[in-house]
Amino acid sequence: MMATALPSILTILPELVLATGALFLILTGAFQGTRSINLVNGAAFAILVVAAIATVFQTSETQTAFNGSFVVDDFARFMKVVTLLGAAATLALAIDEMSRQLQKPFELAILVLLSSLGMLLMISANDLIALYLGLELSSLALYVLAAIDRHNAKASEAGLKYFVLGALSSGMLLYGASLIYGFTGTVSFAGIAAAVKGGSGPGLMFGLVFLLAGLAFKISAVPFHMWTPDVYEGAPTPVTAYFAATNKIAAMALTTRVLIQAFGTDAAEWRQILVFISIASMGLGAFAAIGQRNIKRLMAYSSISHVGYALVGLSAGTQDGVNGVLVYMAIYMAMTVGTFGCIVAMRTKDGSVETIDDLSGLARSQPAFAFVLMVLMFSLAGVPPLAGFWAKWYVFSAAVDAGLVPLAVIGFLTSVVGAYYYLRIVRVMYFDDGPARFVPLSGVLRAVLAVCGIVVILFGLLPSPIVMAAGAAAKSLF
Repeated sequence: MMATALPSILTILPELVLATGALFLILTGAFQGTRSINLVNGAAFAILVVAAIATVFQTSETQTAFNGSFVVDDFARFMKVVTLLGAAATLALAIDEMSRQLQKPFELAILVLLSSLGMLLMISANDLIALYLGLELSSLALYVLAAIDRHNAKASEAGLKYFVLGALSSGMLLYGASLIYGFTGTVSFAGIAAAVKGGSGPGLMFGLVFLLAGLAFKISAVPFHMWTPDVYEGAPTPVTAYFAATNKIAAMALTTRVLIQAFGTDAAEWRQILVFISIASMGLGAFAAIGQRNIKRLMAYSSISHVGYALVGLSAGTQDGVNGVLVYMAIYMAMTVGTFGCIVAMRTKDGSVETIDDLSGLARSQPAFAFVLMVLMFSLAGVPPLAGFWAKWYVFSAAVDAGLVPLAVIGFLTSVVGAYYYLRIVRVMYFDDGPARFVPLSGVLRAVLAVCGIVVILFGLLPSPIVMAAGAAAKSLF
């Protein structure tokens, strides 16, 4: 009996680490209250790292559990490691931010663990039921995280907006899933793929449209992006970083698995939807960010445009396209976490500031800080030879190889437009006069910014580890 259960336990080991760790920390916090804040935060960070290590050392063979509804392959392992590393980095930012606040909710770290658990379930979901369970487990924790700062009206507003719109998107996703089940007679991705081979009628495609609408909300793609700027601005900065990086990576992984494994044989149908969403996201993200003065709102529109770029690769529907998506999301995580780390560091003696003009003169007062932020802005803009350039190179190349040349051209043009607001931040730091003098960076912030900066700079020189891992992960889906 034990020998039979052992493979299944090893298959879900990272999820077990997160689940048991979260339950233990809930009890610890409930009994000790605010006295346990340091223990809970430190243990939560360690649990995320242990889960990532457990994921790395899982067997390279494809494994399933729970009658095939949960799958662990190279694709799942790659995206889980990226997700867990992003969660650990953003939790480190949150711990650093909380160290300066009077109110220190121990629940934040636990909610990060529970949300990360949901994200891992999303990445390994192999049927529509597991998809929805992972999505809701992640979302319910995220709603609370957005409003975790209970004394901030903007945070409460952000949490309420996210909850209401999230409930609407979940209803659309469920309706689409029910239609897909009704027309195929199965919830498993393999069964759906077999049904699609025989030809997909209008009813099945109608269900796919609703399913994609729910997933588009999770990745904040146009036209389901309306919550993003307000939630990003209102939520605490480390929580916003968690939304922008970790949550988006898991949702993109789920979208990729659904389209490639369940509907891969009917790519010509859903490609039209993805091309529209991609163009709309790239265009809105590029132009809407130009007038933003709040740097968190600017990063919200930036994240929308980057989702559009990632969808360029997915629109190809090929192994190279999925490889481009994986490389893009890994690099995007490093760029986003580093940028939000810089935003967390925008702290004066009077408190945190968030406007771009507050960066005036930063290059003269804190040159190292300004240099890291400049590198991250250049990378987000796609300036070679930084990592952001290669991220776009992989997705645009896949689109060209798949015959989607106009989509790649539109992506390039919107990148040029988007470069304006990234370079504007660099101009403000280096050429504007101002009293920008933030409090010295903590050791945690220095470490996060250093790691993200190194990844962005060195990827062009040493791309092989990430590219090879992404290639193996993409191959496992086909």
